[in-house]
Amino acid sequence: MTSGTERKRERVRRMQRYLLNPPMKGLAWSGLLPGYVLIETRGRRTGKRRRNVVGLHTEGDVGWIVAEQGRHAGYVRNLERHPDVRVRLGRHWRHARAAVIDDDDAHARLATFTQPGHAATVRSFGTELTTVRLELAPPRSP
Repeated sequence: MTSGTERKRERVRRMQRYLLNPPMKGLAWSGLLPGYVLIETRGRRTGKRRRNVVGLHTEGDVGWIVAEQGRHAGYVRNLERHPDVRVRLGRHWRHARAAVIDDDDAHARLATFTQPGHAATVRSFGTELTTVRLELAPPRSP
């Protein structure tokens, strides 16, 4: 039997996958979606590149993501297996090393994000808020 949390997680996953993420990926790719980026992980089983839209708050060369579905999110499971990821900031890719931070207060972290709409959405759709820390590599010079 499935719990209410599992049903909510499945409804949110379907809505994001088929309705919200397709147009948001295009906007994030072009750098037209403030506060959101594409994160590219490597599939934990297939090794294929996987791209997801996530909200990101940066502090210098450190980026923070609050995963609304926690370790149930495919991209979080992928980055746990393969922590070397790429992040599309604006119109440029940067390499990063990702880590799930278990002892961080995800609600407090979310309050530091500059897009209040993003924080509200994550809180309402989220079932297991989890913080992900990205160590961003220096940008490549042209």
